[in-house]
Amino acid sequence: MKCALHIAALACALATASACSAPAPTVHPPRAVVVEIVDGDTLVVSSGARTETVRLIGIDTPEVAHHGRPGECFGPEAAVHLASLAPVGSIVELSVDEEPRDIYGRLLAYVRTATVADVALQLALDGMADALAIEPNLATADPVAAAVGEARRAGRGLWGACPEM
Repeated sequence: MKCALHIAALACALATASACSAPAPTVHPPRAVVVEIVDGDTLVVSSGARTETVRLIGIDTPEVAHHGRPGECFGPEAAVHLASLAPVGSIVELSVDEEPRDIYGRLLAYVRTATVADVALQLALDGMADALAIEPNLATADPVAAAVGEARRAGRGLWGACPEM
């Protein structure tokens, strides 16, 4: 996994596009506290006075019901599983890849907890997510795809529960 986080990348991720500039020396990944689980691949974290919506890189989970739209098969279960891996109140480490934000302004990040080295990869292994490789953020694309394949073959999680998958 590409876990090195440059100061400039962090500034770009936590500020506006105008803060993006040449990379600076590597620093330790920033720590944040989980304040909300949005769904199986999105959480909200707080670091100091700043709150960020974080979209996990490399996976896609079924949607939960929201904004008047019905949820998808296994959406609530994926969200509950993310909450078990990164519970509200827990400390997580975030690292970005090449593209720090998506079109919705969410921070795109790899998430690590004290007990889980890569939350997205664990969700894939547990059958809670499908692989979603979007360039240029491909650092974990191969391991996530392999984990999804393993979970699918074993019928774990959504792969055993959702016939349309």
